[in-house]
Amino acid sequence: MRDILPADKARRERVLAVIRERYLAHGFDEIETPALEEYDRLHAGIGGDNEKLSYNVLRRGLDADGIRAAADDPAALSDLGLRYDLTVPLARFYASNRGQLPGVFRAIQIGPVWRAERPQKGRYRQFMQCDIDIMGDDSSRAEAELMVASLDALDTLGLGGATVRVNDRRLLEWMLDSFGFTQDERPGVLITIDKLDKIGVDGIVAELRERALRQARGTSSKAIDAFEAYLQRPQTLEYNPFGERQIRKALPENAPDDIVDHLVGLGEAVAAGSGRDDIPLVFDPFLVRGMGYYTGTIFELAHPSVSYSIGGGGRYDGMIGRFLGQQVPAVGFSLGFERLVDLVELDADAEAQAVVLVHDADVPVAELVAHKTALLATGGRVRLERRVKNFKALLERSAADGYTAFATVLAGAEPGTLELKPLN
Repeated sequence: MRDILPADKARRERVLAVIRERYLAHGFDEIETPALEEYDRLHAGIGGDNEKLSYNVLRRGLDADGIRAAADDPAALSDLGLRYDLTVPLARFYASNRGQLPGVFRAIQIGPVWRAERPQKGRYRQFMQCDIDIMGDDSSRAEAELMVASLDALDTLGLGGATVRVNDRRLLEWMLDSFGFTQDERPGVLITIDKLDKIGVDGIVAELRERALRQARGTSSKAIDAFEAYLQRPQTLEYNPFGERQIRKALPENAPDDIVDHLVGLGEAVAAGSGRDDIPLVFDPFLVRGMGYYTGTIFELAHPSVSYSIGGGGRYDGMIGRFLGQQVPAVGFSLGFERLVDLVELDADAEAQAVVLVHDADVPVAELVAHKTALLATGGRVRLERRVKNFKALLERSAADGYTAFATVLAGAEPGTLELKPLN
């Protein structure tokens, strides 16, 4: 967790304002959920490894003996926890408020989440998430709306050229079944497949064989052989990375028609909505995404300036049913704000004028307030600073805080007559 200084805070808020404005323009409505959720909800087995990283809140009223007695039972020790993402709270929100919401609900959620991560560059224990979700629509239109809105937000931030890697969890299950992996083996196999970009084909196969030896399961060897042959098959580059032909070429034979058709329709919709000549989607049959609640289409946002993803999401049709008692289709897209904000180059000309008024101690307070009020009427920001010996340091600090100009205030000067000078 970290403190954020004024200039960084201002930058973050400007980026958030653009994201929020574009999402609102696409017909999404902003909601807010509490930072705390019930322990049982956060540990319902749908949050994947994030459940292990959640911060739990000690039950109120437990004395020392009660704490010792509950030490081996986390549910008895805690009844609340800090949210580790915004999707689980959204599912609870929808189930609680469905009667006041439209049949197809488009939600914006922007707020901090908490995970007990091992701190490292770009990974924090408290960080901001920017999510949009659509509930009540099981068609590819929902995924297309999410992708078009998110790509629009990036374009507006000056990050054009982004693409979305797309897969479907149902295709992954079908593919592993076609190779011969058993139902029990698949979770571990998916964890290994998710490392393909890092360790390559040889590393994937070696890890799968090592796991098979440890678990001594006879079916794994044949399945791994079939999977290795598939990974090492000859491939040709394709101009269009998201047409039906290209999707089928990237999969084993006889891929399910309904899922392929769903993906093709998604590509056509995003191409039409994004206004680009090419389809800004890339089919990746090995995209996994680790969250346990995904049930269909999954995707990750990529930008050519960096090697890591800056957003992602997918369909989680089964989650809301756990809270509501009936199934509701749902799909969401989350921007990785902490990574995204560092990539954005803000246009200084777009900032409102921010002026520092430097004055001596003998300037009457009434005159200072009058000068400040006159400048505020023209828009922008104004800050009063008493002159100090190290005048240069004062100006440098003001510039670092986002101020763009300064003026020296002398006693008796008329409001509106100050000479503004740029802060370089």
